[in-house]
Amino acid sequence: MKILKLCDTTLRDGEQAAGVSFTRAEKLEIAKMLSACGVEQAEVGIPAMGKREQEDIAAIAELDLPMKIMTWNRAVVSDIDKARATGVSWSHISIPTSEIQLQGKLGLTPTEGLNKLLHAVEYGLRTGMTVSVGMEDSSRANMRFLIELVNALYKEGIRWFRYADTVSAHHPGQMAERVSTLLGAVPADVELEVHCHNDFGLAVANTLSGISAGATWASTTVAGIGERTGNAAMEEVAMAWRYLYGGECVVRPEHLKALADRVITASGRSLGDAKPIVGNLAFTHESGIHVDGLMKEKATYQSFDPSEVGREHRFVLGKHSGSGGVVHVLKREGLEVSSDMAGRLLERVREYAEVYKGNVPEYLLVEWAQEDQQRERDAG
Repeated sequence: MKILKLCDTTLRDGEQAAGVSFTRAEKLEIAKMLSACGVEQAEVGIPAMGKREQEDIAAIAELDLPMKIMTWNRAVVSDIDKARATGVSWSHISIPTSEIQLQGKLGLTPTEGLNKLLHAVEYGLRTGMTVSVGMEDSSRANMRFLIELVNALYKEGIRWFRYADTVSAHHPGQMAERVSTLLGAVPADVELEVHCHNDFGLAVANTLSGISAGATWASTTVAGIGERTGNAAMEEVAMAWRYLYGGECVVRPEHLKALADRVITASGRSLGDAKPIVGNLAFTHESGIHVDGLMKEKATYQSFDPSEVGREHRFVLGKHSGSGGVVHVLKREGLEVSSDMAGRLLERVREYAEVYKGNVPEYLLVEWAQEDQQRERDAG
């Protein structure tokens, strides 16, 4: 059974999301929580950004967490010098690999780009760094060039490469085909990481497709935070790999909700109530059919037990509720009601939901039930 490995980039690519800026204290706390969650590797910053960023990275390194950490760097010698100064020994060196980015950003031909990368990698290795290589915009790069690049860098001792779907150019079928083709043309001990963006809502699907096709590492961010529409969400990748692909992942799922809440609070953004796994409504049910099924047999409307991720099913009352939901809520509050009364209360629930466009607070249902019971007593 294949084990999914995670290289989380919340503290690098996640913080690159528009308007997001983590304080040092927040970075340290997030790093600790990532490690406690079982993440094996984390990308924690860009030393070339300046002194403050370098000091933040150094502070994370000083935590001496069991999680390995790396920095992100351009294929520039000065970037690698700044990375070394942070005390982090793993330097991820990235360069554009598509002709549109090589020419548009750097004014280089593919051959010139490869030579530039080779020079930077050789320098990093010579200074004692552990080096991995990022192939920016891999999804729009010529496959022959990617194969040439990996094989050339392999001869220098590089074993870890990042295949980046930088502008969300792939659908899952393309991702699987490209990863399979690349891995089939390079040495068997190459470890490929897939790094996907979410412009079409396919970052998680593309990541899982790449891993299924032979990639070793999934690049993720907590809650999918990242540039533009974000990255592959760590919690979704981990749980989908476990339950849809039958694989294993060392992430401790019971920590996922707290980790997501912390990252989102620090980011100043909103999580989204319906966010899979970690959203407030991820395991919340209103529909009478669903509630009835869950009360009889939980497997009817769940793909996995929410307790695994530290959550639980929650029933709310609204337009689509059934009388079973009304009875369930009131019973939990210590009130027994007849089927006739449950029917009357359900009508009030539906009327309230239509008028106020929301769920009925449980305290209000209790008040209605007590009023109805009092009327029954007065009439008797």
